[in-house]
Amino acid sequence: MPPVGAASWSFTEDDFHAITSLLQKFLYESNARCALLVDRSGQLVATVGEQPTFDPTAFATLTAADFSANDQLARLIGESDFNSLFHQGEKESMYLADVARRVILCVLFDNRTTLGLVRLKMKVVVEDLTRLFEQVFLRGQAGGAPAQTGLLAGADDEIDKLFQ
Repeated sequence: MPPVGAASWSFTEDDFHAITSLLQKFLYESNARCALLVDRSGQLVATVGEQPTFDPTAFATLTAADFSANDQLARLIGESDFNSLFHQGEKESMYLADVARRVILCVLFDNRTTLGLVRLKMKVVVEDLTRLFEQVFLRGQAGGAPAQTGLLAGADDEIDKLFQ
């Protein structure tokens, strides 16, 4: 199934609270700095933890592109996809993981923690987020929530206003 953008689904305040609670617990347990959720089309869904010092909208777009490029690389070597990616820098690192085939969890961390701890805690939070997002997607397919309700209501109009 091809990735579907945020415009085709929405979540409620209760969904958003559940998502942010899961991510806050993950950040506490892993000692990572920040978690960003990005949909596969490059839209920023949520940011939890330390606020980034960079443009999160541009970061979301690049994260989605990075994940898509790595999906193609995986296919070239005979894998269906890579469900996680790790980028290590001198001081900052990031770990990206697929959530329900439509969302990417990107975790930023520094030397206050280890890759091993982040990976260990990431596995649990990805499973929890996958279950939550699958419920959101099913509700959207069933027509249980109108397309423009919830947290992302009016986002398209606001984005259009920015470019007029």
